Amino acid sequence: MVEVAELVDNDFLRQFELKIDNHLAKIEYSLQERKIFLTKLVIPEEINDEGFSKEFLTAVFQQIEERNLSVVPTSPEIAKFVRGNRKYKRMLPVGLRI
Repeated sequence: MVEVAELVDNDFLRQFELKIDNHLAKIEYSLQERKIFLTKLVIPEEINDEGFSKEFLTAVFQQIEERNLSVVPTSPEIAKFVRGNRKYKRMLPVGLRI
């Protein structure tokens, strides 16, 4: 589902956005130095399922990785995703454990 839609980094609203069938999924963030704090995950009920959220988060983490930023997940859902995906743990700042 994520491959068809375009992931947008809306830096004015400080959020990653993905529009599916007139529904907007988003991850709000705060950028400080070379760290991006992922603060809130919002997925509308109409498109919310385990597969979609995993694909959405994977796409966001790939984009962050391309920008060579460290990730600080402050949202419980995003922290759970990082715990379940070892390859993204290397993107955490030195000394941060979740």
